[in-house]
Amino acid sequence: MVNKADIIKIAVRRLSIGMYVTAIERQDLVNIAHPGQIKSTEAINQLNKNNIKYVWVDANRSDPSCGLTPHTVEPTQTPSPPVVKKVSREQSQEKAKRLMAEAKDLVQKVLSETFEGKAVTVEPFEDLAENMIESVMLDADAFKCISALRSKDAYLLEHSINVAFLLVTFGKYLALERDVLKQLAVGGILHDIGKVKVDNKILHKPGRLTPEEFEHMKLHQVFAQEILAETQGLSQISRDVCLMHHEKLDGKGYPNGIAGEQISLHGRMSCIIDIFDALTATRCYKEAMSPAAAFKILLSLTPFHLDEALVYEFIRCIGIYPVGSLVQLSDGRVGIVWDAKDRDALHPVLKCFYSNTHKHYIDVVMVDLLKQDVHIERGLSPSSLGVDPTPFY
Repeated sequence: MVNKADIIKIAVRRLSIGMYVTAIERQDLVNIAHPGQIKSTEAINQLNKNNIKYVWVDANRSDPSCGLTPHTVEPTQTPSPPVVKKVSREQSQEKAKRLMAEAKDLVQKVLSETFEGKAVTVEPFEDLAENMIESVMLDADAFKCISALRSKDAYLLEHSINVAFLLVTFGKYLALERDVLKQLAVGGILHDIGKVKVDNKILHKPGRLTPEEFEHMKLHQVFAQEILAETQGLSQISRDVCLMHHEKLDGKGYPNGIAGEQISLHGRMSCIIDIFDALTATRCYKEAMSPAAAFKILLSLTPFHLDEALVYEFIRCIGIYPVGSLVQLSDGRVGIVWDAKDRDALHPVLKCFYSNTHKHYIDVVMVDLLKQDVHIERGLSPSSLGVDPTPFY
């Protein structure tokens, strides 16, 4: 019989070979699916990879060489797993809205301070990045729907936040470490920091830039280098995201014209995501593209500009019909892709609200394509629909 006094909560970083793990703590859950003795450093590394921070160790069943003889440390009781409340999509989206508002306020504040010549402080962005990662881990779909509600007048703010969110989402898909996700998010939030020094008339010009104006716009990356040189505590990964998102594999990008392997994985990720988010956003001079149309453009930019293998991975990560995007069904109904968890790309749950055949709104209905004799005919851009889908998110 296990003596509860011999069960000790230990940080994963303090684990050693020979300790007998009875439970692992993941976020707010205690999981006891894999009890057993730690027999190799690989097992500890796997716990770290899975973002496990604490485990529960039975001192009595651990090897004596571990120094965890019974009662030699302050005993703790194995906690009962807490009851986890199921959070509704509405609650998740409200939380995502608050996070988006908080992020926009922070980015606006830092842009203003940078414009005034003040140095960037990294810590607030790290806190925001942690909240963003939690949002992605708990319910990425909620944030995707909020991200779909774009304002052309707040493009610079929303683009930075969406790039950060997409970097975290893509990084999670690629099984990158949580600390790397945090650095990616910070880089994403700051990636356009140099634009505070670009002439406003050019930055917000409602039309195609002249060659001279485009050369001035490209200076935002030179400005970013100057700003980040004065920024203390910014990691190399965050810097790569900020300073490499306009580089190209063939060396014809800017600001440094680096090529091939000189562009890190994180820089290559930011190149893809920066373009994708810009294409799918409404701007003062263009309408938003559907994700499917944006994917075609990304593929057309391989392999000279973008990393082809990574673009395909990004498409798999986001999905041909991402949550939050608009699609038309074979019966003419239009809906928002609402839920795609544990489903193949062609059979999400849709929130249908409009008939493109009859050109009028319909009663809102949730359509599960695994259970209906209809299929997605095509993805839609919001502008092609002719009506505002915003109230249905």
